[in-house]
Amino acid sequence: MNKLALLLSAAFVLSACKGEDPQAAAAAQAAAKEQAAAPVLQQYEAAVAGQQWELARAHADALQWQHKGTQAAAKAMENYEEIRAKAEAAREERRLAGLWRYDDVVVKDAGTQKTASIYAKDRVDVDGSGDKPVRLIFRDHPEWGRSAYLVLEAGDFRCPGGCKVQVKADGVAAKAMAATRPNTDEAIAMFIEDERALWRLARKSKTISIEFPVKAGGTRSAAFEVGGLDGASLPGWD
Repeated sequence: MNKLALLLSAAFVLSACKGEDPQAAAAAQAAAKEQAAAPVLQQYEAAVAGQQWELARAHADALQWQHKGTQAAAKAMENYEEIRAKAEAAREERRLAGLWRYDDVVVKDAGTQKTASIYAKDRVDVDGSGDKPVRLIFRDHPEWGRSAYLVLEAGDFRCPGGCKVQVKADGVAAKAMAATRPNTDEAIAMFIEDERALWRLARKSKTISIEFPVKAGGTRSAAFEVGGLDGASLPGWD
């Protein structure tokens, strides 16, 4: 038996023993309900004060479903829509931040390479072999400096002597950026030459899409949900 049930049971027993009238018994029940809801309301108010919006919403929901009809539940419902919106925004912010991966790798006798990388929202078929991941990487190398590049797991880019990619941020008209395909088979990568401009777009946008030419013919497009990029991950880029 939970705490609320025990309190209500006690209220009934006391009212029966004392021969109280129905109104007094109802008042005792209401008081018991408010007493049971009070700790949850305190937790809700503490979460709001700490701007812990997801936790605040959880406590508000608990008040509504487990302590419905109490003054505590009514108080939590006063700003429920605002709290719900903030909770959903916080959850989305956390989701976007989790899409990025940050790595520090020691480069022998040179220092530390720092990278921030993210996979495209959807896989892309670049050569007819089926949908494969496409990754966008920002890199700060102790010897080679700063760079931004796309990486494929299959197929290849078509970029002889240099080419252009089309970059679109949050649905705004696409912007052409110069790109190069290194003369190496170690990785299927294509560098976007203006890495700082691409970084700035990623830092201020929710989504960017990059259209790139492929060896199989034509172009493909990969969309990246970049809104959670942590600027502190690559010091000096902002």
